[in-house]
Amino acid sequence: MSDLQSQFAGTQDVLEQHRIDIARLQSYMEAHVEGFSGTIALSQFKGGQSNPTYRIDAGGKSYVLRRKPPGTLLPSAHAVDREYRVISALAQTDVPAPKTYCLCEDETVLGTVFYIMEMVQGRILWDSALPEMNREERGRIYQSMNEAMAALHKVDYQAIGLGDFGKVGEYRERQIHRWSKTYRLSEGDPIPAMDRLIEWLPQNIPAGDETTLIHGDFRMDNMVFHPTEPRVIALLDWELATLGHPVGDFTYTLMGWRLGKDLFRGIADADLPGLGIPTEAEYIAQYCALTGRDGIQNLEWYLAYNMFRLAAILQGIAKRAQDGTAASPHAMEQGRRAGPLAEAAWQQVERLAG
Repeated sequence: MSDLQSQFAGTQDVLEQHRIDIARLQSYMEAHVEGFSGTIALSQFKGGQSNPTYRIDAGGKSYVLRRKPPGTLLPSAHAVDREYRVISALAQTDVPAPKTYCLCEDETVLGTVFYIMEMVQGRILWDSALPEMNREERGRIYQSMNEAMAALHKVDYQAIGLGDFGKVGEYRERQIHRWSKTYRLSEGDPIPAMDRLIEWLPQNIPAGDETTLIHGDFRMDNMVFHPTEPRVIALLDWELATLGHPVGDFTYTLMGWRLGKDLFRGIADADLPGLGIPTEAEYIAQYCALTGRDGIQNLEWYLAYNMFRLAAILQGIAKRAQDGTAASPHAMEQGRRAGPLAEAAWQQVERLAG
């Protein structure tokens, strides 16, 4: 098992700051979860930085509970109700998503809003280089990821009741504004590259707008893969899902080809041909073939935008770690990557200029 896999995979005892009343949860599930039986055994997943996520075992079945963290939170963050809505709607599509059971908006039950979904049995892969697989399996894993994203971007969001799940158009403008504001609210030590990006990005948004349903945090460790086959069987962590620009969503994943494993668990420093992992150009070509798109224009802008966005997210994680509300004990370490990510983003801008 790789170091990343051992660090983030699996469950642990529930962290002290995320403890919940198991008796109240037991009563709630008996009343609201169809087919529920048995006595709850509760643990907490190691991975994830935002919403505390728990494994529930009872009556020979396993469930997953995701909840808002306790404490003071940034505006519009940790929207588990939106996660529940989009996952439930995707049951009507061929996008791989877990089955949902219930959403509880009554904060008197567990202290914060939460929802319960099925526990999809499979593998979560934390090391993008896939060291324990062979060349063929690695290539198929990446192709399956691409297929899952393409399926999502082709969903008729109006037909599944998500026509009001976000605003149509100007997604990039709104995202730059949102994450600039989030960064300022979470700001610690000055990061000059973030100041430059906050000024430059909104003034240089590429022409051409599109709207699809997007995931917002589409990366390998937010998926469940089949226990033995190299294919995606469930997409997880829909907190940032909305209606938005599909190229923005796709190029978020594409950051992995520009960043090393120290910043984004990326593969920029890996021997891709030797490993059987598609190159950046090959991965782009796959996506374009799956979606009928004629190439990706303004690639460097989108990479700069996504690195900026991720830097702002990590700065928020660092603030939550400082405040004691972060979901993962590795949150402070993740937060320290905000500065280097901002510098990497500005390097993409300089490529445009140079």
